[in-house]
Amino acid sequence: MDRLDSISLVVAAVEAGSLAAAARQHGRSPAAVTRAVALLELHAGETLLLRSTRKLSLTAAGERHLAIWRDVLAKLRELEPGGAPGPLQGGMVLTAPELFGRLKVMPLLESFLRDHPQVSARVLMVNRVVDLIGEGVDLAVRLAPLPDSTLIAIRIGEVRTLLCASPDYLARAGAPAAPHELERHDCIGLNAEGDHALWGFSVAPGQESRVRSLRVQTRLSVNNAAATIDAALRGNGIIRARSYQVAHDVAAGRLIRLLPQFELPPIPAHLVFHPDRARKGVVRDFIEHAVPTLKRDLLEVASALPRPVPDA
Repeated sequence: MDRLDSISLVVAAVEAGSLAAAARQHGRSPAAVTRAVALLELHAGETLLLRSTRKLSLTAAGERHLAIWRDVLAKLRELEPGGAPGPLQGGMVLTAPELFGRLKVMPLLESFLRDHPQVSARVLMVNRVVDLIGEGVDLAVRLAPLPDSTLIAIRIGEVRTLLCASPDYLARAGAPAAPHELERHDCIGLNAEGDHALWGFSVAPGQESRVRSLRVQTRLSVNNAAATIDAALRGNGIIRARSYQVAHDVAAGRLIRLLPQFELPPIPAHLVFHPDRARKGVVRDFIEHAVPTLKRDLLEVASALPRPVPDA
């Protein structure tokens, strides 16, 4: 097995997320892929991949080598007969918050895969910050302020946090006029481990920098955002949801926006990736495919739910 063959196998393993998957793609044995890893690590003089029964990840040295390996393979493909690059091919790993992933990312990814039959993708929809390098992820959607890092971020818009309830519920219980009045309401929490939740509010209209957390009793708590929205639509109480999750229901009158003057500042939304991953054709092309649509979608949500105007 020569070094170029080893590079092809190891790049395939990283993109597929496992040595066994790379072996299947190339018609080789898992032992052959293991030998490829050992050969490249012998040449490098250091550990490049960390393997466990559950996942495959790269060391920092592995990340540096991977960027070079991908460039080498891409340049070799350009030298194949015909001269021009062939159809886009390869794999990528994406992560996004669960409901944003289902509503916004999956339709874009599905259309991208239809356009590129030789591309594959693995999606992690989890409501936590994923370690891109440690977990072998190419691209992430982050709905939060970003800390300083070596990652590249493309801003796609912003989201707001809204309080909503159905017209039926408000007809029975009335609408709260201030955050403290939530104590007499049925609230639905995104927390399956307790009967309370901390909900944030701007302390006074027009003073978004002053944020206060209010402990809210929740008669119903669920660990799934879509389930809380369904419960609110059925008239079971007040929920706290992201603007992209409920914009259509608010626009259609199925949910009523409550206490808009006390809403928190908007949260920035970004696509985030490591600089080396942008050189990978599949990731680069998907970013170009996804960014304009995600920006348009979040702008439409913002337009449908205008920024609250503080009370005089």
